[in-house]
Amino acid sequence: MAENRGSIAFFATYKPPVPLDIYSCPLPPTGRHDELHMTDGLSSNYDCRIIPSEALKTIIKRPKLASEANEADVDSGRLSGLIFVSERDKNLETLHIALRFTEKVKVFSFSDVYGTFSDVRMEDSGSIGGGYRVGNRTIDHSLVYVTTKDTPKERRQPWTAVYKTNLKTGKTERLTPSGVSDLSPSVSPSGRKIAVASFQGKGWNGEIEDLQTDIYVMNVEKPPLERKRIIKNGGWPTWGSENIIFFHRKVGKFWGVFRFDIASGETVRVTTDGIDAITPAAISDTKVAVATIRKKSKFSEVRVEAQYRHIEIFDSSAPDQPIKITQITRPKADHFNPFVLDGGKRIGYHRCKSDLLNHGAEIPRNFHKLHSPHPDVGLFRVSGVFPTFSKDGSKLAFVDNEFKAVWVADSQGLRIVFETKGPDNIFSPVWNQNPQKDILYVCMGPSFNAGKTLEICAIPNVSSGVRQRRKLTKKFNNAFPSTSPDGKKLVFRSTRDGGDKKHKNLYIMEDAEVGEYGDGTITRLTNGPWTDTHCQWSPSGDWIVFSSTRDKPKDAPETDNGLDPGYFSVFLIKANDPSVVVRVIKSGDDLSGHVNHPFFSPDGKSIVVTSDLAAVSVDPISLPLFLYSVRPYGDVFTVDINTDDITKNKDVKKFNRITHSRYENSTPTWTMFTTADPNATWNLLLKDRYTPSCPYMYPDGGESWHMTGHLCIPKRCC
Repeated sequence: MAENRGSIAFFATYKPPVPLDIYSCPLPPTGRHDELHMTDGLSSNYDCRIIPSEALKTIIKRPKLASEANEADVDSGRLSGLIFVSERDKNLETLHIALRFTEKVKVFSFSDVYGTFSDVRMEDSGSIGGGYRVGNRTIDHSLVYVTTKDTPKERRQPWTAVYKTNLKTGKTERLTPSGVSDLSPSVSPSGRKIAVASFQGKGWNGEIEDLQTDIYVMNVEKPPLERKRIIKNGGWPTWGSENIIFFHRKVGKFWGVFRFDIASGETVRVTTDGIDAITPAAISDTKVAVATIRKKSKFSEVRVEAQYRHIEIFDSSAPDQPIKITQITRPKADHFNPFVLDGGKRIGYHRCKSDLLNHGAEIPRNFHKLHSPHPDVGLFRVSGVFPTFSKDGSKLAFVDNEFKAVWVADSQGLRIVFETKGPDNIFSPVWNQNPQKDILYVCMGPSFNAGKTLEICAIPNVSSGVRQRRKLTKKFNNAFPSTSPDGKKLVFRSTRDGGDKKHKNLYIMEDAEVGEYGDGTITRLTNGPWTDTHCQWSPSGDWIVFSSTRDKPKDAPETDNGLDPGYFSVFLIKANDPSVVVRVIKSGDDLSGHVNHPFFSPDGKSIVVTSDLAAVSVDPISLPLFLYSVRPYGDVFTVDINTDDITKNKDVKKFNRITHSRYENSTPTWTMFTTADPNATWNLLLKDRYTPSCPYMYPDGGESWHMTGHLCIPKRCC
């Protein structure tokens, strides 16, 4: 039966709340009217490159496209082609082909046209190779791209590998060597060579901004692959000629774009120091389009033009005379990942469709249903943080991006049931597991700092809308509550007894109605110099699952840039015998990394987590910058457990990757109801839009930080 094990819901960070789309403008532009919309406007579209005319002629001969166009359309200029990522196919991030006619645009899934892959995966960085002559033979054109379809042998390594699909025959083959992860492939002008940013020889070390990949070059056609490293510490390669590669690299506090001469081995910085310049797209062997941020900013600031991400042209022969592009067309909006059209006469990019909004406008959002790798489990993304379902599946609650309001969706519709206008933040709502008790528990406090007080509060009679709260804790930093199945007790993590280092352990409120007040008592469940957190009671009531650093190596760093250094694994503890503890799943073999926010399936046979088990899937700097925001975790995974013998769950080897995304998916939850169940009224939001109002646009039309998809809070604290 479809979705007979219920549905998993999660939240995505760094994903803009307004769809991205692809645009271009002439070089140089004169005003906003010069900007041209390049797609059909459906879904979210980004990371685009052009399809050369000869390759396009091959593509339109495919059976699924043969009735759409012919070679004469290409030769006359009536038809051009693009390859880009779109989320229109089951909300997966996969490659699509745009046929751009002079009067319309039609978009097709690349995998549908070529019959490549149908499984859950992410695709990126489509680029056309081939088309060159070897003797009397012309090498077929092919699409070179990244896919995450292959599971690597090692945990905590990127699943990204470069593949090639022959555009004539449809033959698809892997170019990245086994055991290696590659990003950002770029094909040389002749179609013979591919440059990639690679983790070869080093692997991923947990870095979430500056990956410090090396750049390798290999042949489009193999054998021989002739793969070799040419640049150490570089990313996002792009060919200016067969001999010139531009790339980005972080030096000190700033990112810069550099020009590498393969023949001489000389590397020259093209962009000026003191600004961030990233994601280059070469126009010629001296000229390159880049995204710049000329002035750093904070969430608390109303950004000025120089603090937005803009597209500019730099010339290595005159680096102090850049040509501004998007500052002319849309000065107060972020623009990403430029690409080159018409031989450099036009420059393309993607941005949010924020021009459709006005100051104070409410942004319509859907809950997005995704293609699930398990037919018996539904999957959808919630436009809110910390989604939580009531046990009977009738109510869904979450908090907004600013952690100021709690929203509930039920038979009465969608509405705010509690909010704070003071300095306090609200997060981690969770329903009492007894369906008869209409109670939400939330965490409230002025800061996510472990040294500050964070309280657990109950919001009783949620559905009535009275918006009252009742404190359950006194002092200390308390968070992540979860009730027993009967709703009488509550497990949570706290810094009480944690000493100067604010160690966090698990505690049980023996009476969830009164907490620490009145005759309420608190029982300590775990005891150690570590962080035990993200706890949840099992449906049977026998076990509590939680995330912990208790097995962190002695020589592990205390913090990483002020954040926890990772080393989180997931454990099970017996609720009535805390001496029985089993480590279920770890991230890296050295226990580094994050496996967090565990949550039981309704039948208790699986646990869903958010983790960096698959490392990163794109170069993070190509996304909105990670400034003053939460530590990203990665994707959503599940692990199946043995419910008969808990000891058989030690370090489970097999896990299932549920989501494949460039964004950060986190805080998963699992409900017994399916995404199509008529009794779960929250699922209407999968079809009907709701419109929470947020300050996404300033009065002058500028985009606020919210448009980047960031959580607008200080640093994360587990």
